[in-house]
Amino acid sequence: MRIRTRLLLLILAVLVPAFLGVALAVGYVYVEERRAQENSVKETVRAFSLLVDNELETNEGILHALAGSPALAEGDLDEFYRHARATAPLRGGAIALYDAAGRRLLDTRVAPGSALPERRLANIDTLARRYGADRTLVSDVFASPEGGHRFVIQVPVHLGGRIAYFLSMSADASSLQKLLTRQRFPEQWQAVITDRQGHIAARLRDPERFRGHLVGDAVLRSFAVVAEGTVSANNLAGIPMRGFFNTVPDSGWHVMVTIPQAELRRVPLHTAAFLGAIMTTLLVLAVAAARWFGQRAAAPIEYLGRSAEEMGQGREIAYTPQGVLEIDAVARRMAEASRQIVRAQAELERRVAEAVANSERAQTALMRGQKLEALGRLTGGIAHEFNNLLQTLTTALQMAALTSNQPKVQSLIETCRRTVGRATALTTRLGSFGRVQDARLLTVDPADQVRGSLQLLRGVLRQGSSLEVDCAEDVWPVTVDPLQFDLALLNLTINARDAMPDGGRLGITVRNVTLEPGAERAQGAHGDYVRVSVSDSGTGMPPDVLARALDPFFTTKEPGQGTGLGLPQAYAFATQSQGWLALSSSVGAGTTVDLYLPRSHQPLSPQSPSRGGTEAPRGAGRVLFVEDDELVRETVVRGLEQSGFDVVVAPGGDQALAMIEAGLDADVVFSDIVMPGKVSGIDLAGILRERRPGLPVVLATGYTDQRVAVPGVQVLAKPYEIDQLVDLLAGLARQE
Repeated sequence: MRIRTRLLLLILAVLVPAFLGVALAVGYVYVEERRAQENSVKETVRAFSLLVDNELETNEGILHALAGSPALAEGDLDEFYRHARATAPLRGGAIALYDAAGRRLLDTRVAPGSALPERRLANIDTLARRYGADRTLVSDVFASPEGGHRFVIQVPVHLGGRIAYFLSMSADASSLQKLLTRQRFPEQWQAVITDRQGHIAARLRDPERFRGHLVGDAVLRSFAVVAEGTVSANNLAGIPMRGFFNTVPDSGWHVMVTIPQAELRRVPLHTAAFLGAIMTTLLVLAVAAARWFGQRAAAPIEYLGRSAEEMGQGREIAYTPQGVLEIDAVARRMAEASRQIVRAQAELERRVAEAVANSERAQTALMRGQKLEALGRLTGGIAHEFNNLLQTLTTALQMAALTSNQPKVQSLIETCRRTVGRATALTTRLGSFGRVQDARLLTVDPADQVRGSLQLLRGVLRQGSSLEVDCAEDVWPVTVDPLQFDLALLNLTINARDAMPDGGRLGITVRNVTLEPGAERAQGAHGDYVRVSVSDSGTGMPPDVLARALDPFFTTKEPGQGTGLGLPQAYAFATQSQGWLALSSSVGAGTTVDLYLPRSHQPLSPQSPSRGGTEAPRGAGRVLFVEDDELVRETVVRGLEQSGFDVVVAPGGDQALAMIEAGLDADVVFSDIVMPGKVSGIDLAGILRERRPGLPVVLATGYTDQRVAVPGVQVLAKPYEIDQLVDLLAGLARQE
């Protein structure tokens, strides 16, 4: 027997019984789908009947609330009339009060003292005789003399253990129409709400035309037999319909949803037809596939099997044509794939080696960043506390200089001020490994900055060493901390001096560079930069030393001859300036350090003018001074008050915010950044920008790990001169 015949019989033997089973399953699916659809509609109708019951109970709840009115218990019908009229439904509704004998005592549609209608149009009395008066009663729909159709809800009012009154509410039957509209029934469905006798109270379509009409006889007979069920009948257009009804609890009303018979059968029929079409298509495709495989299979298949086995063993396949186009194409691809697998194995080994090397570099960079972060937090915290002490000394010395005219005292004060200046420089170096300080950022010309440091750098180099500086024309400005810039150049020069014990050449070049995406040394960044290169002709570094050169406290110098913080400080400066540092070195060829600083589009920062003489600056206005350090508060407040300011002090951001919200009228706010409590100086500035946008804010900082991102807020570095502060606050107070 041919292989194609065997394949055909095999497929038919599997699919034909499966096809018969699916045919039975299609019939079962049709029946179950029909039953499930009917059950779903029944549940929908049952839920809808509960919605109607809930709507009626809402009105009943209003009546029960009125029944508990103190005015009704005290017999004050005039007061009760006002309560009832305020509670009556807005759309033509009314509330009436009857005594136990059924006489109408008041009606919200009639003014007190006017004649009340005697006859009740609703069948409440009939229902009371049938079901008892001591319960909530809902009447059937009736035609109102004012027009339209209404129904009435009545509840008994018990006083002293007996029925003293009856409260009733008449409502427009059209008020139930909104329940039908909210259900979003399908377009082919029809839904109605009827009373006990089958009068239509609300209808999904043409409600005004059919309201008050009776439903069909077949439906009425079904209503009389069971509380919920189905009924089949033709509608007015002669279309066979199937209705699903349910009785509303307590009231005895009914809700019914009718659906065309064809609509009920449509989904099950489509499902069955879809499954049948799929099975027929699969059977035809299976027979065709069996014939095709029978014609194409056999020897070529065995050949492919052998080729696959060889490829699985990692050997390269030798292609041999089989005379079948498809098999030959697969065989050629398998042969090509075997060659690619061999090449891919070599490529994979190479990439694994690169990935391992990249991972090691990333790990090294991560450890370096963690070390610098830890060092920055430690030194930054020390700098913050030290700057508060220096601020107290700076202000006190300036105040002393303004109040004393003795030359000896002035000389001592000037000596102390120079000492404070050296301490300020020390704290600045301590903060060099911390976060960038906004108060110290200036936009400068890097070429001028380098030229201004040449005298200091030449004093560091040994005799026999030369310093060559090459700055390009029109170098772009950069935004940096000038002191940290100078310190980075100084540290790099000291390292170069130690690498050239017998003298040598130190070169500093400043160039504009534009890095394209993917550039070799762009480190993921691109754009306009100023590159400051410091290169020496020293001994250079071997690879193991170069790998750790940027680690804090790592040094190859003898104990006591170096801290190992020179290169890390330059690295921290470049990173804090939104740039980076590139280091290259080889033994005997010297070392080159490139500082990449991003181009700034801001104008150059102006030089701070110096105040001559000892005349105290003057100011005016009210200053809210926020400072947690008691010593700083004591000295700065005295200086501001002597300069003419009215100073209000807050020991923290929380207290300052409370004072502002309590109505404090200040011309300018001067606050420290780092303070205890929930509100820091930056938070306070941001809140005031939203609540008091015209109030100037100045922040002072000795060190902070937060960036000041509030627009329009000026930042003053600690320690500051009191005259500098007075000039700044006075100018802002005048602007305000």
